[in-house]
Amino acid sequence: MTTEKTAHVAASVAVASVAAAPVAASVAAASAERPGTFRHSYSRDRAQLLRRLSRIEGQVRGIARMIEREEYCVDILQQTSALRAAVDAVSLLVLEDHVQGCIRTAAERGEAQQYVDEVLDVVRRAIGRPVRGAPRG
Repeated sequence: MTTEKTAHVAASVAVASVAAAPVAASVAAASAERPGTFRHSYSRDRAQLLRRLSRIEGQVRGIARMIEREEYCVDILQQTSALRAAVDAVSLLVLEDHVQGCIRTAAERGEAQQYVDEVLDVVRRAIGRPVRGAPRG
């Protein structure tokens, strides 16, 4: 039974990764289409992002162990809440770097609107709001 629970947690994590993949692929494809694209602004926080992601991996493994040991449901829910907060913190850091770096550079080049639209669409998807169909003018 515990193996099934571990497999379920692993499957949930895999589903979350797969769900994020189209967004990442969309952003990567959009960046590849732009001539003269500059380096990613999160580069300065790369080490911090990688440390945070390593801790998140540890949290996921810890939750899987809790499920294997059949620990109390509320304790598991508290840990999943902490996991969600950690993922949100990583997202916020990347978003801040994107706005302060990529969008600022795009504004200097006169290309800000496409970057603003792109980031707003990603944020809308992340919070579960529909993406606007018509581009703003």
